[in-house]
Amino acid sequence: MNRVTARTHAMKLIYEWEMGGEGGEDTRIDLLGVQPGEEESAFMERMFSGVVENAAEIDHRIEENACGWKLERISRVDLAILRLATCELMHGKTPQAVVINEAVEMARQYSGEKSPQFVHGVLGSISRSLAQ
Repeated sequence: MNRVTARTHAMKLIYEWEMGGEGGEDTRIDLLGVQPGEEESAFMERMFSGVVENAAEIDHRIEENACGWKLERISRVDLAILRLATCELMHGKTPQAVVINEAVEMARQYSGEKSPQFVHGVLGSISRSLAQ
C-alpha cells in the first residue's frame, strides 16, 4: 500500500473507533485488506494510535479552530479526517501543505460537498497555530 492508501485506512479506523469500534486486527485484515508488515502499515498504525492516545488534545485543537463549530455538529467522517490530519500536523514529519491537501482530497472523496472547504479552513488555522 502507498502513503495515500495508508492515510485513508487510518481515517477509516478512526471513524470506526469514533463509532464505538476498536479498529482491531479483524478490521485491518478482513475489511481493509491490510496484512501485518505490509508497506506503510506502520504509518497507518502510528496515525491511528496517535489519534486514540491524544484524542483530548486533538479534539481541543479542532474545536478551537473550527470557527464556533462544536465537535457534535461536525460530521463523523469530517471529524475522522480532521483528527487524522491534526495528529499528523502535530506529530508527523510530512510537510503541512501535503497533510492538508491529502485531508481535503479525502473530504472530497468521502464526505459532503462543502466538506473540502471546511476541512481546509480548519486545518489551515491549526497549521498556523502550530507555527506560532
